[in-house]
Amino acid sequence: MTSEFVLSLAERGIYTILLVAGPLLILALVVGLLVSIFQATTQIQEQTLAFIPKIVAVLIGLVFFGPWMLSKMVEFATDLFQNLNQFVG
Repeated sequence: MTSEFVLSLAERGIYTILLVAGPLLILALVVGLLVSIFQATTQIQEQTLAFIPKIVAVLIGLVFFGPWMLSKMVEFATDLFQNLNQFVG
């Protein structure tokens, strides 16, 4: 196992994590920003108001992005297991 292989594996792993988590994080960020703008406009300063819309948005995002996220993770795991002989050798 060479250092180039380990670095390549780590790079693909981090890229896969960012690709899988990115859509849900961006969705939560946008919903949080919209709730913050709503709070600033209406002067409602309730701190817990932002949690429920974010949770609902992330759950809806999981419904829509879930199959795609799962396929990306399975693709990475399959590639990892196919290259398993490079770990041993």
